[in-house]
Amino acid sequence: MNAMATEVSTGLPRGRALTREDLAEMPDGGHRYELLDGVLVVSPAPSTRHQRALRNVFRVVDAACPESLEVLFAPLDVVLADDTVMQPDLVVARVEDLTERDLPVAPVLAIEVLSPSTRGIDLLLKKDRLERAGCAHYWVVDPGEPASITAWALVEGTYRQVSHVTGPDVLAVSEPFEVTVSLAALSA
Repeated sequence: MNAMATEVSTGLPRGRALTREDLAEMPDGGHRYELLDGVLVVSPAPSTRHQRALRNVFRVVDAACPESLEVLFAPLDVVLADDTVMQPDLVVARVEDLTERDLPVAPVLAIEVLSPSTRGIDLLLKKDRLERAGCAHYWVVDPGEPASITAWALVEGTYRQVSHVTGPDVLAVSEPFEVTVSLAALSA
């Protein structure tokens, strides 16, 4: 295992921020590779709890999504800059913004399901980078006990929390489109 880590690390450029081109050269080792301002972020495969919550949020969001938008799962590269390529758990994007390979602009809505290994990245780094890129809406789903969803909307260039629900509550928002998410359904 140590030899494998050495092989991967020796191929990375030294003394400069990584780019999208460098990311394309990464081996497909079952991990999620993302770049945040030139820094490589590697995440392990998610837990079944994470995947169930993601599946259930997808079902609700996809059912409510207007035809002009599309809901897609990671891995899908969201290219915010040459040194920032993210893969949010769920992305809602304008159909015309999508290419065959990626989403080369900020999504309309990015949704992350928290895991112990990604909590800080999702709540701090990704949130900040999506805010700076102009992603209009950002949600974070915590499938823990009690489950919660926090929703932010971009107001004058800054994220403002528009909703935070926990336990048996229901998230109901009207933007970017009307959707209601029952927290009880996250673990079903």
